Amino acid sequence: MMNDLSLYVHIPFCARKCRYCDFTSFPAPPGRIGEYMQALRSELADAGDEYGELRLNTIYIGGGTPTYIDTSYIARLCELIFEIMDVSPDAEISIECNPGSTDRNKLEVYRGAGINRLSIGAQSVNDNELTLLGRIHDSTDLFRTYEDARDAGFDNINIDLMSAIPGQTLSTYEHSLRTICELGPEHISAYSLQLEEGTYLYEHRDEFEFTDEDTDREMYHMTADVLGEYGYRRYEISNYSGPGYECRHNIVYWTGGDYLGIGLGAASLIDNVRYKNTEELLRYLSGERAIESILLSADDRKEEFMFLGLRMICGISCEEFKLRFGKDIDEVYGEVIRDMTGMGMLIREGDHIRLSDPGLDVCNYVLSGFML
Repeated sequence: MMNDLSLYVHIPFCARKCRYCDFTSFPAPPGRIGEYMQALRSELADAGDEYGELRLNTIYIGGGTPTYIDTSYIARLCELIFEIMDVSPDAEISIECNPGSTDRNKLEVYRGAGINRLSIGAQSVNDNELTLLGRIHDSTDLFRTYEDARDAGFDNINIDLMSAIPGQTLSTYEHSLRTICELGPEHISAYSLQLEEGTYLYEHRDEFEFTDEDTDREMYHMTADVLGEYGYRRYEISNYSGPGYECRHNIVYWTGGDYLGIGLGAASLIDNVRYKNTEELLRYLSGERAIESILLSADDRKEEFMFLGLRMICGISCEEFKLRFGKDIDEVYGEVIRDMTGMGMLIREGDHIRLSDPGLDVCNYVLSGFML
């Protein structure tokens, strides 16, 4: 039985759905925010009855746009978490922040409620690119939010950046990278736009000129070069940080730790069982929660150990594989490891196996080899 747990809380509401977003998010129906937060607190209270003895090491409040709703909801939510769960004194407690729905007062309330890490969804510092993405903020909002966050006492800030935006050039992307680096956040998540079915950009894809594959690769390499120049260490395929500022919550996901998801559409992984909450608001408000549970097989868990662990730049531990699964890694994956190592896609050093630089470039291809 586990001793430690991470908590994810989902706030689905936003002012307007971004054109690339396929998350469970939508503008709030009239009068529904209060009902939703009550249902969320009810689910959290039930979780406290079941998991309240476990130590919470990380908490992540995401969305949607948590900063869209009134700060009193977030403050009461944090109060309840601290009341019913065993929160570690040094827990990493994050909230996602949209510069278009944030002000100094909100940030001060969050900090006072115990939130100690802010994740700012910037995506770009180019206003034309932000408009194309359907963001509700501009670059001025971003700079104001960052300054307000520092003034409010946040000393652990992540900024999200996006590449391969339609119409984006190497020059405009480099400008965004360097501008964000000059701000000096502790963490930067830099990822390429993915065209997801059901999004505005997907449905209107014929109207936009998307980045070609070669330029996308150039942007990918530029990210590592520029961020490295400013002292950011890459620790996962799309994530960079200063020393000691890696996102502990996301590392739980990548290393197969246990996490509890609360709220609409939230997922959980507890004792090798994956749970998924309903994505239908009215069903959730009526008290219906987990609509799916799947016991992961031994092969499922081995695959996830490799898929997720190899996203980390340090790779996976062969000894940890044996401890978890009772088998030497070469009994299960010896052939693919030898093949990928021979091709220069993997590097094996002592106890660890990791993606090489060429392997990182084609990580999806490499990881597909670990399907059982």
